[in-house]
Amino acid sequence: MPATIDVIHSDPDILGGTPVFVGTRVPFRNFIDYLEGGYSLDEFLDSFPSVSRDQAVAALEAAHEALSRHAHSD
Repeated sequence: MPATIDVIHSDPDILGGTPVFVGTRVPFRNFIDYLEGGYSLDEFLDSFPSVSRDQAVAALEAAHEALSRHAHSD
């Protein structure tokens, strides 16, 4: 999925290479932590307005695809 490259990236000059949403300094891990904590997508987006809804949804889709590929490769 080409959107994966456009949604999350890692750059050693941005938060030491932590994967972040493109165009932001918001780590992808923050998003996962919010969801694990029982917060909604809207609550995450309200807290991190530099991340768009499209970016968040695309990141979830990319994570799903990566996990599905890994599960099917075993």
